[in-house]
Order: sequence, then C-alpha cells, then structure tokens
Amino acid sequence: MSTLAVIPARLGATRLPRKPLLLLGGAPMIVRVWERVVAMRADADEIADVVRAAGGEVVLTDASHPSGTDRVAEVARGRAFADFDVIVNVQGDEPYLSGDAVRGAVTMVRDRGFPLGTAAATATASVLEDPSAVKVVVDASDRAMYFSRAPIPFLRDPADAAHREPLLRQHLGVYAYRREALAAWVALPPHPLELTERLEQLRALAAGLAMGVATVGPVLGGGIDTPEDLARANARWSVAPVPLS
Repeated sequence: MSTLAVIPARLGATRLPRKPLLLLGGAPMIVRVWERVVAMRADADEIADVVRAAGGEVVLTDASHPSGTDRVAEVARGRAFADFDVIVNVQGDEPYLSGDAVRGAVTMVRDRGFPLGTAAATATASVLEDPSAVKVVVDASDRAMYFSRAPIPFLRDPADAAHREPLLRQHLGVYAYRREALAAWVALPPHPLELTERLEQLRALAAGLAMGVATVGPVLGGGIDTPEDLARANARWSVAPVPLS
C-alpha cells in the first residue's frame, strides 16, 4: 500500500495562539514536525510560506473544518493524492513524535487489518490527572475501547493498583486511515462524546469504526499546547535536539 503523510496545522489555537509558527530550537514548530516526518520516511499563508521555504509541500484547506482529520480528508481527496491507499495524520504540535509511533499506527492498518490506526505510549500514574494528556484503554486485540482526558482506567480500590499499571496508555498525536475509513469518519456528524471530551477520535469510535492502537515506549516530549509546554520543549531542545529518525 502507498502511504501519504499529512500534517494539519492552523493558527487558531486558543491556549497557544499562532502555535505552528512559534519557534522550537530556532525554527517554526511546523517545520520541526515536518522534519520529523521526512526523516521517518513514513491552513494559513504564513504556515505555507515557512514549510515551502524548508522544502515541504503545502495544501491550504477550508478554514471551517472542525478537526484535523477533516482537514486531512480534504487533502486526501485531491487529485494529486488519489493513488495513496493509506493516509497518515501527524499532528502539527508533536515535534517529539517517534518514528516507532508513526510506523506502529501504519502497521495497524497495513498489516493488522484495522481501518484506522494510532499509537500510545506506556505511561505511569503521573499522567492520569493531567487533562492535556489523553489516555486510551485498549482491549486484548489492541483495539481502542475509549479515549479520555479523565483518569482511565479508574482505580476504585488502591489495593488493585498493580492490575492497573500495565493498562496505562497515553495517546500520541498520529492517526493512520484506510482511504475509505477516512471518508466514512468525516461523513459522520460530530458525536456528543466528541463534543464533550473535545476528542475527535470519539466520533469514529462511537460509530463503530475499529481503531488499532500500537503501543510504544514512554513518550519523548509530548504535544505542545501551552506557553509552558513550549518553554519546556525549547529548554530540552537546547540541551539535546530530538534525533531525526
């Protein structure tokens, strides 16, 4: 199967305005994410300009799209990309996303037969109370059961903590889709679960679309959603830039 990688980006983030253009290690964040995707081999004029200047290909999408997946779907419908069977969505605020995460999401679709794929990192209990860290629970076949910003699985009795520890997963910012599954996803109306949690993947799960979850090692740096996240990312980059692999 041929695979197309798309990095949806917009300037309208409320917690961190103009996020794709903010500097990480001296370059716009969107360029850092693009560098990661290019090394893996796996909607504004200003964003387009900085990506083109770095050598990337840009497609401007409708500003009214409610989610990154909707923007990716518009790109995938373009005539130039009609021959790609698998589409990968690498979120534009994940400069530390590992190659294993991207490859794992694609493997769920290409080799495991899921219509949708994503990745999650093994996690510790420290992420459970962080609403910016999205958690996922999977079944025995690696199919996603639910995503939430809340602590899941919920620990009712502290005596059972040892049972929960192996189940903890932090969702990572990557999706892989079969072309027909992507089209089915964006044809659905937003679901109340999606609107409640502000998590677009719940639209697909609520409709019964199966999403495989590849589990990788601990998260390298996480997404960048706030000024504090950006400051931490720059401090880390100044000491040890993420390897482009």
